[in-house]
Amino acid sequence: QVQLVESGGGLVQAGGSLRLSCAASGTLSSYGMGWFRHSPGKLYEFVAAIRTSGGSTYYAESVKGRFTISGDNAKNAVFLQMNSLKAEDTAVYYCAASTRLTTGTYYATHSDGYDYWGQGTQVTVSS
Repeated sequence: QVQLVESGGGLVQAGGSLRLSCAASGTLSSYGMGWFRHSPGKLYEFVAAIRTSGGSTYYAESVKGRFTISGDNAKNAVFLQMNSLKAEDTAVYYCAASTRLTTGTYYATHSDGYDYWGQGTQVTVSS
């Protein structure tokens, strides 16, 4: 049974940093992993993604230049370094993994491109 477990969330002041981690347990053959977030009153939105092969990365415009995604293929883990945090970044962050080989950007940046999901970790940014 595959499980994704996020960690690293918490309370931070605006302008500060947090590093989120996501580790997969069990047997998982993943072609890509990503992060999504959701907060009350807002749409479920894509944050960042990375391909297992080649290391191509994708970012939402709202986080580009502030967040960095990285991965450790041997450990089936993915990380999200979050810098210059803003109050609008407050949300529950979810890690996701895809077992499908795809090309292009659509499935890497949309939730229906992923097969496994973590339970989420809360990030709260105070202003």
